[in-house]
Amino acid sequence: MKNKIGIFPGSFDPITVGHKHVILKAAEIVETLIVGIGINSNKKHHFTIEERVKWGKKTFLNHPNILVKKYEGLTVDFARKENAQFIFRGLRSSLDFEYEKQIAESNNIINKQIETIFLLANNKYAMISSSIVREIIKTGGNIDEFVPIDINISKP
Repeated sequence: MKNKIGIFPGSFDPITVGHKHVILKAAEIVETLIVGIGINSNKKHHFTIEERVKWGKKTFLNHPNILVKKYEGLTVDFARKENAQFIFRGLRSSLDFEYEKQIAESNNIINKQIETIFLLANNKYAMISSSIVREIIKTGGNIDEFVPIDINISKP
């Protein structure tokens, strides 16, 4: 049987319990899931790529079919390089769908062999985003309910 490979790309700045939930759902669909932590020079990240990769690896340490890798450039090119057949994306709302649909259609023009699969976030995670977590961190709030227990984010 051909090894089905998928990627789940994102900036994960930081990784949240919502990310973890959807990534675990995606990992049940493929033999190997690569969590691709993107380096985007146009985006100002709050946490370093090293921190984000470390947290990703720690979060999925006990999931042998989940790998965590950093990448630069187009997600569809990263998927091709990793021999992935699927790009997984989590959806929290209809706004996410509209945004992600445009990216998926563009990716399909670039590479028709890679299919985008949308997975719905569980309702209890739908309001969680990395930007909300960053704001809680900036104001000194408690983020324990929003990030995987396995990671320790230093407060400023």
